Amino acid sequence: MGVGVSAWLLCATAWCQPTAAAPVPVQNVIQLSANEVVDVAQDLLVIRLSTSRDGSDAASVQAQLKSALDAGLTEAKKAAQPGQMEVRTGQFSLGPRYGRDGKINGWQGTVDLALEGRDFARIGATAARIQSLSVASVTFALSREQRLRAEADAQGVAIDRFKARAGEIAKSFGFASFTLREVAVNANDHGPQPRQRAMAMAAKSFASDEPIPVEAGKTTIMVSVSGSVQLK
Repeated sequence: MGVGVSAWLLCATAWCQPTAAAPVPVQNVIQLSANEVVDVAQDLLVIRLSTSRDGSDAASVQAQLKSALDAGLTEAKKAAQPGQMEVRTGQFSLGPRYGRDGKINGWQGTVDLALEGRDFARIGATAARIQSLSVASVTFALSREQRLRAEADAQGVAIDRFKARAGEIAKSFGFASFTLREVAVNANDHGPQPRQRAMAMAAKSFASDEPIPVEAGKTTIMVSVSGSVQLK
């Protein structure tokens, strides 16, 4: 008897449960996007200098590499200045060289030194004075401060365009205004660095007392704003 009552109560309870309301379809919602593109002058120069050595004795090759790097560091540090020209060491590698018979027949290694900063003239002149290392590459970029400033400016314009376009669309459909539902803001850049190889090769042909010629390009920054708004 008790079992029958329990079963009846369970059935009654299930029958009395309200059914889930069907989701109300969202209406008068539009998707849109806007963007702003700006070209920003590259304000950061990086000149990488390097040299290679090889020989039959590992210790001798390592000593030669260290001597070349020490000489380069000594010269570079004379002109170093925070923010204007920073000096940092890079790769210091040493490994065996193998002959056709698969046996070690010598040792070879490479060292790198980088000059980086905003003072292009200082960096170019310093690189030219370093005799123990040769210019391997010349590259340009945006400093963090320059990038953030450019992105902030572009973002403001892109957001204004997004809001203006949303308002125009709302009026076109006979609505007075709109409310923001969701939004995403993305930033990216594209800064090709042409003439990098040519500039590095040209630098090797200049006299030691002549500053290495450098010319920065521009980085293109694009900020896009996309999302949806509710017309009302």
